Amino acid sequence: MKLIIIDDEPLARSIVKEYLQAYPDIELVKECGDGFEGVKAIQQHQPDLVILDIQMPKINGFEMLELIENPPAVIFATAFEEFAIKAFEAHAIDYLLKPFSKERFIKAIDKWKSTEKQLQHNRTSELLDTVSNTIQQQNRIVLKDNGKIIIICRLKILYLCRRNDFDLTIVF
Repeated sequence: MKLIIIDDEPLARSIVKEYLQAYPDIELVKECGDGFEGVKAIQQHQPDLVILDIQMPKINGFEMLELIENPPAVIFATAFEEFAIKAFEAHAIDYLLKPFSKERFIKAIDKWKSTEKQLQHNRTSELLDTVSNTIQQQNRIVLKDNGKIIIICRLKILYLCRRNDFDLTIVF
């Protein structure tokens, strides 16, 4: 999972980096000191999560998000509690009030991971539903497996089985 930190305070960025050491599965791909740099980094790296300050020079965190077509998940980290409602209206995963503890940071990251896992599960379920509906509507289904195209007659399929969020088994 890829993460970008966008905060004009170097100390705040270093604290987040320190706290991120508890998550070897999260790769810090970029640190940014202002919103314009953040927009470029998000477009270039397509992160899964952004830790975002609100009050920054040039443009604030909310203005920055408006410049991004499909913004990633965001955890706001700011010293200003008055922006909390607006942050959640902007679909923030969480809102960290500086200075925040490592425990509070971990709680926010775990909340994001839980949300991401549920979204992945929902996408997989939707895919299974789509495949199932397609099979019911057509006499055949076309699949790609290890670079090969496979055509299966619908009437020969006994059942579909999902082993995990990524694997689909079709028995025929």
